[in-house]
Amino acid sequence: MAKAFDIKKIARGARVRRSPYFAATQRYGCQGYTVYNHMYLPNGYSDPVSEYWKLVRDVTLWDVSVERIVEISGPGGFALASKITPRDLEKCQVGQAKYVLITDENGGIINDPVLLRFGENHFWLALADSDVLLWAKAVALGSGLKADVREIDVFPLQVQGPKSKGLMGDLFGAKILTLPYYYFVETALDGIPLVITRTGWTGEIGYELYLREPSRGVELWEKIMRAGRKYKIAPTGPCDIRRIEAGILNLGADMTLMDNPYEVGLGWLVDLAKRGDFIGKAALSRIRTEGVKRKLMGLEIAGRPIEFNMTRWPVGREGRDIGYLTSAIHSPRLKKNIGYAMLPIENAAPGTKVTVAVPGTKGRAATVVEKPFIDPKKDIPKS
Repeated sequence: MAKAFDIKKIARGARVRRSPYFAATQRYGCQGYTVYNHMYLPNGYSDPVSEYWKLVRDVTLWDVSVERIVEISGPGGFALASKITPRDLEKCQVGQAKYVLITDENGGIINDPVLLRFGENHFWLALADSDVLLWAKAVALGSGLKADVREIDVFPLQVQGPKSKGLMGDLFGAKILTLPYYYFVETALDGIPLVITRTGWTGEIGYELYLREPSRGVELWEKIMRAGRKYKIAPTGPCDIRRIEAGILNLGADMTLMDNPYEVGLGWLVDLAKRGDFIGKAALSRIRTEGVKRKLMGLEIAGRPIEFNMTRWPVGREGRDIGYLTSAIHSPRLKKNIGYAMLPIENAAPGTKVTVAVPGTKGRAATVVEKPFIDPKKDIPKS
């Protein structure tokens, strides 16, 4: 096995949590971690391009325990869940998952979790990097709703890639292959209790396995790795190349509390006509009527391959800054530099020519394009 990453380089006491798979990520040679939702998130095991090709050609395993799970239950569970999201949850069946937004009173994006519905008043929220636990508890208290809100010890793994179906069939039998996109099933693997969803953060065919017994994390990891050998499985970190190709947004980078769903292209997650009020409804209704003043668009950036950006890069036109780039990377499949930029609406039309202040250059020419860059109808993950 590869040499373990020295976690003392980023650790400070016990404040940041380790996942049930942490020892396995060390054993398999994770090269670094970041902190996400107060937990260590594995960054990667080899170079990003190699991990990208493993994802799009074979199958990968990724520890996403940082998707902390907030559970909402009790008599007021549905009312609370419906109040914090603009999506119409009456259209979400028991056993179904939905990608949802959680918005504040101004329509700003607090989080973009995957919601799982277990019962009439029973939901899980698999969260991006912001504290929804305290928000939901405060909303329940302020609204007088009789709902239980807690963070539960459930820890997801992602199995993603074109060979993920074969691997999952070997592990769980043929029935798992009939699971529709954005649905889930409660099951077990050799007595290890799990919830399995047809979801992922990759734009590829994939599954998420939510472990309900944290003491068996390494055991579950090793079972997946052993079964995946014939499919050339590899552990990876987040694949920003593939998610940018797919038009998937990263909370904190591509959208923040200062952005609303219509600006970032997620207006389809807002159901203004749903029954009952929700937080941000008045603001979002006004924004929809008035239209947005800026928009997150795709960019194709000229020149040599760029590295994944660590800061926002200024975007200019006709000698002045007009916006900023949120995410950008080189796609080895498209052989292009691609990314997203927040631009004034008057400069957001596809075909608009802009410049991007790529560090170490005098600026790169770029063209505004629609996103996503690959598979706009999501035919790949639905297949």
